[in-house]
Amino acid sequence: MEQAAKNIEVNNVVNGVDVDELFGTINAIKKAPVIATFKFKADNQWMGGGHNRTTIKNFYGTQQDHKHQEPFVLDADEPPLLLGRDLGPNPVEYALTALAACVTTSIVYHAAAKGVAIRSMESRLEGDIDLQGFLGMRDDVPRGYKEIRMSVKIDADAPPEKLEEIVQLGPTYSPVFDTITRAVPVKVQMER
Repeated sequence: MEQAAKNIEVNNVVNGVDVDELFGTINAIKKAPVIATFKFKADNQWMGGGHNRTTIKNFYGTQQDHKHQEPFVLDADEPPLLLGRDLGPNPVEYALTALAACVTTSIVYHAAAKGVAIRSMESRLEGDIDLQGFLGMRDDVPRGYKEIRMSVKIDADAPPEKLEEIVQLGPTYSPVFDTITRAVPVKVQMER
């Protein structure tokens, strides 16, 4: 019985993250940086008006293609005020969702790596857009968000200065935060 107990592997899980596996992944990437290159994919189909549907089936990483267990289907539309039928969040609301999810995940993973257990976390985001840019009425008005604000509330057994440090790791290491705040080349072309 005692021998069986010794053979049971106990994983170091913090915030739902297997920290041993996290550091194993980091060490594997240090040995073979090529496995860190990922490519994410999305297929979109216009459904009519402002409504369109994105399907996410697979991605590339660790030098191979991976399929999701089931495809993710995401509908986007505009609210009636913006001439849509409200069949899903609008694209700029998805941008807020992506930012919130990515910063949250970055905070949780980095907190886990530092051994800080988070009991709960919430965030609130809001962004300002002037439709004059989107509608082509004024060239001096950005077409996208002028500013996005995100506030984070965390319940954890850590001093306030440690929580502040952990919160700042979110935007520091979030791929979506980096994508939004850095000029990323995006190529749009006609498929033939």
